[in-house]
Amino acid sequence: MASIDNKQDEKLKENQQDAHSSQQHPVIHHTFFDGDREVDEDQDLHSEDYTHFSMEDITKKAEKIVNSTQAGAMSKEFYALRDAFNSAWDDEVKDKKQAYIADGGDEESFDYQSPLRSKFNALINIFKEKQEDYHKGIEKENAENLSHRRSIIEKLKNLYTNTEPGTNLFKAIREVKEEWQQAGQVAKSEFKTLNNDYFHHLNQFYQMLDLNKEYREQEYAHNLEKRKHIIARAKELIEEPVVQKALNELQYLHKLWKEEAEPVAEEFRDSTWEEFKEISNLIHQRKAELFAQIEIEQKVNLDKKNEIIDQLKKLSIPEKEASHSYWQEAIKKVEELRNSFISLGSVPKKLSNQNWTDFKEALRGFNASKNNFYKGLKKNQQENLERKIQLIQIAKDNQNSEDWDVAVPLFKRLQEDWKTIGHVPRSQSNRIWDEFREVCNYFFSKFREKGDASTDDWRVNYKRKKELLERLKDIEEGENSTEDINLIKNEWNSIGKVPRDKISINTEFNQVLKSKMRLNKMKDYQLSDGNLSETQLTDKARKIKNQIADSEAEISKLENNLAFFTNPTRENPLLKATYQSLDTKKEELEGLKSKLHQMIADHDNPKAEASDQEGEELIEE
Repeated sequence: MASIDNKQDEKLKENQQDAHSSQQHPVIHHTFFDGDREVDEDQDLHSEDYTHFSMEDITKKAEKIVNSTQAGAMSKEFYALRDAFNSAWDDEVKDKKQAYIADGGDEESFDYQSPLRSKFNALINIFKEKQEDYHKGIEKENAENLSHRRSIIEKLKNLYTNTEPGTNLFKAIREVKEEWQQAGQVAKSEFKTLNNDYFHHLNQFYQMLDLNKEYREQEYAHNLEKRKHIIARAKELIEEPVVQKALNELQYLHKLWKEEAEPVAEEFRDSTWEEFKEISNLIHQRKAELFAQIEIEQKVNLDKKNEIIDQLKKLSIPEKEASHSYWQEAIKKVEELRNSFISLGSVPKKLSNQNWTDFKEALRGFNASKNNFYKGLKKNQQENLERKIQLIQIAKDNQNSEDWDVAVPLFKRLQEDWKTIGHVPRSQSNRIWDEFREVCNYFFSKFREKGDASTDDWRVNYKRKKELLERLKDIEEGENSTEDINLIKNEWNSIGKVPRDKISINTEFNQVLKSKMRLNKMKDYQLSDGNLSETQLTDKARKIKNQIADSEAEISKLENNLAFFTNPTRENPLLKATYQSLDTKKEELEGLKSKLHQMIADHDNPKAEASDQEGEELIEE
């Protein structure tokens, strides 16, 4: 019987490995005994709960299933992910709608779309196709297994009806039983009849064995040895420290008993079963340990999650008047709390739905408070915009005044008032600043003309600029062209005004300059700022800041687009152009930042106010 024990040991080792792997999602098996009949019920205590996952994480898991070779067999998990995604999507739409309405939008015109929603819908369609293919394959496999099992039954029937002389019946029945155990599944509609046929002919075989005492005793002894081996292993499970592992392996031992340890001699039948049943009951009594452990863990998780909910509520109601910086920090903190909440394990089932509802309500409460703050902030920005528009109108009304004793102090006061007014809507900021600066510069330009007309030789300036313009026109593409362009630009900046009827030369110079920069592939930030006035430096610094902000936004958008791909590598031919554009944008961004830092280093205060004589420099937004 040594060979029997070795084979059984191998099966038990395989089962132990399966039981160990099941610890990630343990299943409690309930086994009830009724005479010689065994009834099993399964209770899944740790089935995966996706309701707290983000839509991005749900989509990644769903995509992993769809890409699996066994996707069709994972319908329960996939549709659980689908339901969780739909629930999370509904929550996000509610939040976006709430923010949209809080921002002054019309509820009926609200519409929200997301690339993630479209991607998940595509995954659903692909999964359904794979599921259909899987079921077709199962049906084909079941039909083949049915044919195979029927051939085994025929082989069993021949053992007691057409046995050839000299056949080793003991070996033959072992081969038939092993082949039956290893045969694949069949359709549920066929299983009962097929199984009844098999055991009917198996009983017929044993009745035939009754006529041959030697074969019958060999069969009984073989099965009794199996029962003893199973009972010995069951006793070891009583002391198994991992309760779930013991329960899982016990379930396998009962399957082994039923399929491979029948029949035995009459005098051992009841005694061995009673011994095995008693050991099984002792192991099942240990389920209370597992339930107690799970209950403690779930209670701890519930306390932690309730604490997170309380923190969210506190963040929604600041102790003192909140500022923009407070809400920005609070948004980061809320994201951290949300991730912590989701990462925690399960809570008692009867409290799970309420706990999740409380969490969502706390999030919505925070978003409502945040949206109300920014709604009020936008209102203040609109009021600031109206005040600045009034300053622009006053400046326009007085831009042609030549009563210098009154007009110059007025314009200086307008500039000071402009600085004290807070932020305006971003979409309007540059426009009204340019308009205000243009009016002020026009006024102070006229004011300077009065004081400088007697000393500046404007015609000489025009002649010098004319020469520089011709030199610039002669520059071609070449190794030193960039340096020549910057030298001409520096010299141009050092030259004063020209007669008013000749002022168009400035526009012509700028047009030629841009043309030569394109020819030599120069960027704006590569252009020298030597000999610029303080006003010009401030204006250039502001433009570079705006260019930096625009570049950072474009880079962020490109990186977000790449995140939607499962394999966003540079080797992907679909993403080659995107990566090239991203590299170019990053290179330009570094150049702009370097240029701005250099300007700050060369000029202690690029935003310095103009002198009392001119009063021309304006503080930027």
